[in-house]
Amino acid sequence: MKKTALYILVAIFTLTTVSCTDNGKSIFNGKNLDGWKIHGTEKWYVEDGLLVCESGPDKEYGYLSTDKNYDNFEITLEFLQEANGNSGVFIRSTFEGTKVSGWQVEVAPPNHDTGGIYESYGRGWLVQIPDEKENILKMGEWNTMKIRAVGGQIITWLNDQQMVDITDDKIAAGKGAIALQIHSGGGIKVKWRNLRVKEL
Repeated sequence: MKKTALYILVAIFTLTTVSCTDNGKSIFNGKNLDGWKIHGTEKWYVEDGLLVCESGPDKEYGYLSTDKNYDNFEITLEFLQEANGNSGVFIRSTFEGTKVSGWQVEVAPPNHDTGGIYESYGRGWLVQIPDEKENILKMGEWNTMKIRAVGGQIITWLNDQQMVDITDDKIAAGKGAIALQIHSGGGIKVKWRNLRVKEL
């Protein structure tokens, strides 16, 4: 009886440990941009353990993509917007210079659909967030975003609130990297941390 109870306790501890730590693998080491590729002339750098994107003198679009492609996955990350803060997280994306093919989960200033999904150089907005969810973004503070991509379905969350859920055949056929964006126009700065991916 004592052995049985001990086995049960060990099993519970093991399951609890796995569930608590199964939040994916870090894709940013907090030191440098190893594992990432810069597209364009905008600024991407590491400062105080944070990944920072900032407008450069050209004030054009810029991207930072993973060397590795990700198909079905869940990514969680935190971002803090300074100044304009217009950015985004791209999934299943490929690049020709700074022309991107893929799908963007919007990271934008207040009242501009953070958490919505946009197809660059394609159909444009696929789904914008409901107006009543615009107050979930905390401008000038750390926000947590989660994106789940499985087949043609993408679900997004912002600060633990579900933002959109879409299923699309074109997304299902997409292949490519995860990428962060800096929007054109200048005056933009966004900080990122705790980028973790769990492949599904």
